[in-house]
Formats: sequence, structure tokens, C-alpha cells
Amino acid sequence: MNVRLLPARPPAALIAPIVRVLAAAGVTPTMLTAAGLIGNIGGAALVIEGAPLAAGIVVLLASALDMLDGALARATGSASRFGAMFDSVLDRLSEAVVLFGIAWYAIDHGSREQALLAFAAVVGSLMVSYVRARAEGLNLQLRDGIFTRSERVVLVGAMLITGYLRAGLWLLAVMSIFTALQRLWIASNMLLAEDAAPRPPKPATSVAKAEPPR
Repeated sequence: MNVRLLPARPPAALIAPIVRVLAAAGVTPTMLTAAGLIGNIGGAALVIEGAPLAAGIVVLLASALDMLDGALARATGSASRFGAMFDSVLDRLSEAVVLFGIAWYAIDHGSREQALLAFAAVVGSLMVSYVRARAEGLNLQLRDGIFTRSERVVLVGAMLITGYLRAGLWLLAVMSIFTALQRLWIASNMLLAEDAAPRPPKPATSVAKAEPPR
């Protein structure tokens, strides 16, 4: 059973009106995905400049676009494999760039501990996504994970806004790495079970004998 702290998708009743407005305005899912990355780059720059409160607000707003691009794609019938890949790659970049900004801020303020925690959080968040991608490449459906992107984004925004940066980074690093290991454990058990299951024998192939010449 998959335990999540936040729902995988926001309620449809909440985002449907926004999606209709965006679709009527001619906004595409790719535009939203790119705007989310640009917003997170802006949030990282604000952190580096020493404005974590503003950065937290920008990061949450920019990351909220990630909740809309998929819904917009489904509503407009424009969902595609390219869009899914583009969204996934830019999501990873968005997380990494914000944590890079936090690490820069920590180094500027002489906190090696927080810089190292930001690095650990980057590694953990990337591994959470990689384990799922690798599992799906092996034909496994892997959605489990207690601390996925939604939880990480909310925590990053909250710790920037409230100023509890050290505590937030500890929680982010530990929970991201835990979730990566959790997914690896689940995927490993699924693969071992599949490999151990008896497989039906391959049908014998009959070789037709050539008719002798007459």
C-alpha cells in the first residue's frame, strides 16, 4: 500500500477552472513546464541574494505550475511522450537549481553543514526519481514513496518562508534518501518475485522437412 503525505494530484474541482482559462488563452503544457523552471531559477537567485522569504513564495508558485501542465495536456488532448519527458527533466532541474541556490547561500554564510545537507538532498531527490524511472524501464509500475516531489517542494518552500533552513534541510536530506531506499527495496522485491516465478515453457518449434525431389 502506497503511503503518501500529500495527494499525487490536486482535486480536479480546484484546478479545472484554472485549466479552462489557460486553454482558452492558448497556453500550452510546454509553456507551463518552462515557466516553472524559470520561476525556480528566479527563486534560487533570490535565495543567493539573501531573500529567502520571497524565494520561498516564488518557489511554491513556480512549482504549482507542475500541477497544471499535466492537467492542461489531458484537457486539451495534447499529452505526448515528449511532453512527459520534457516535464520530468525540467522538474529535476527545478529542484536541483533551488537546492544549488540554498547551498550557495549556506556557503556565503559560513555554514558548511547546510551546504552539505543541500547536496545530500539533491542526491536523494534525484535517486528517488531515478529508481522509479529504472523500475518502469523494467516494466514495473512504481508509485510508492513517502516523500516524493510534492512533499519535497512544499518542505523547501516552507523552510525558506519560515527561516527554519537547517531543520528543513536535515528533514529533506534524510527523507529523500529514505524514500529512494524505500523505492529500491520495493522494486527489488518485485523483481525478485518475478524472476522466481515459474515461466511457461516455450512452445516447441517444428521444423518442416524438405520434401525429397521426385
